[in-house]
Amino acid sequence: MKRLAACEAVILRYGGDILFSANMQSEKLYMQHGQISVFEHSVLVACVCLMIVGYLRIRVDLRALVRGALLHDYFLYDWHVPDKSHRLHGFHHAQTALDNASRDFALGDIEKDMIRTHMFPLNLRPPQYRESVIICVADKICATGETFSVPACMEAVRRLRVL
Repeated sequence: MKRLAACEAVILRYGGDILFSANMQSEKLYMQHGQISVFEHSVLVACVCLMIVGYLRIRVDLRALVRGALLHDYFLYDWHVPDKSHRLHGFHHAQTALDNASRDFALGDIEKDMIRTHMFPLNLRPPQYRESVIICVADKICATGETFSVPACMEAVRRLRVL
């Protein structure tokens, strides 16, 4: 409980402008894994990134870590809707997310790399920053927990829904 509250505070501090933007709010309409929206997934990934750096005591750029995590799936469409443009979503959405995020927000090199490489190894470009490696791990942890409705994951999503 305390960890989630701490995550919320850091996420709001560094990513409040992203969370409350119109396009990010629209992600609440698109499902990501199971019954989890893209918005909820992105917030959970940001929280898991923060937990990883806390547990492992890794020095990172917290602002970049939070912002890159929130924007890593900023592709702004429902990939479950049958459409030729959604084919091979896993291979292509990182670039779409980067294009959209670059259009809507000022991004540094770390955030850009996090978004671009978060699907490694599906995307062949390897992560260049420790924040990018962390999001690769956090995204896969969250996707697995969401897909299989792991109770701890679902409880964390429920608690983070206040954002």
